[in-house]
Amino acid sequence: MKQSHANNKSLTWAMCVSMFLWGLSWPSGKVLTNYCSAINFTVYRYLFVMAAMFVILPLAGVRFKIKKTGIPLVLASGVLLAVYSYLFFVGIKKGSAGAGGVLVTTLNPIMAYAIGMLLKRSLPSRKESLGLVLGLLAGLILLKVWDNKALLEGGNIYFLFASFTWAAMSKFTSKGALHGSSMSFSLWQYLLTLLCLLPLSNFSEMQAAIHITDHLFWLNLLFGSVIVTAMATTVYFYTTTRLGAEKASSFIFLVPFAAALSSAIFLGEKIMTHTVIGGLLGIAAVYFINKKKKPELLISTEE
Repeated sequence: MKQSHANNKSLTWAMCVSMFLWGLSWPSGKVLTNYCSAINFTVYRYLFVMAAMFVILPLAGVRFKIKKTGIPLVLASGVLLAVYSYLFFVGIKKGSAGAGGVLVTTLNPIMAYAIGMLLKRSLPSRKESLGLVLGLLAGLILLKVWDNKALLEGGNIYFLFASFTWAAMSKFTSKGALHGSSMSFSLWQYLLTLLCLLPLSNFSEMQAAIHITDHLFWLNLLFGSVIVTAMATTVYFYTTTRLGAEKASSFIFLVPFAAALSSAIFLGEKIMTHTVIGGLLGIAAVYFINKKKKPELLISTEE
């Protein structure tokens, strides 16, 4: 029991770091939009991700192979990740990128819980319910809903569909470890996502990118690919297999505040009062959703 508790504690810290890296990817991605379109930026990212994964897996002693029974899950999660990316791009193009960042990160955990509770035909616990309410409140404050009349107008509706898609995808990735390593599962998921997105990319722009010599472009691209996706996102997918899609998704409540903090540090953007309040509520949401019940911590080790 102590070993299990220690493992969950390690996962919690790993997820907090991963969510900060996700938040840091927002200002990093903003830098990259000066060089290429959003869709091409993501295609570049997954190309580098695949290269990184083919190096990381052998170093970690992980085989590329997954069981045949896991192929349908890989196909479903890979296609859903591609659909999520596409919906997010359309939302950014037709809606508000700032609103999208908060909408998606706020709604992902709520959607994941809704799907999970529907499938299990059960309701969240009191602490989980409190955490979800705090997370929703955090998102509303971060969005300044009292002064944001166009919140769900235009392309912002695409972010709602994107959140549902991510939540559904998380349910598939949560079963990945049953059919092989989580890392190998992620590898094939990323490959399928890349293949789905390639037809949407601009190949002329991709050829032009090869000749870009600005170090900021390559540093941010490598960061988004290797650190954020190949490592942090893979940690997220692994956590879904250990804690479940619902609890793993709850950590996404940390991303908006991490994005605002990193934008202030690296882009000089000002942190507003409502951002701090919303960020603290997001942290509280993660705490309550993942807080263990006291009886569980007192269970005897006799098994």
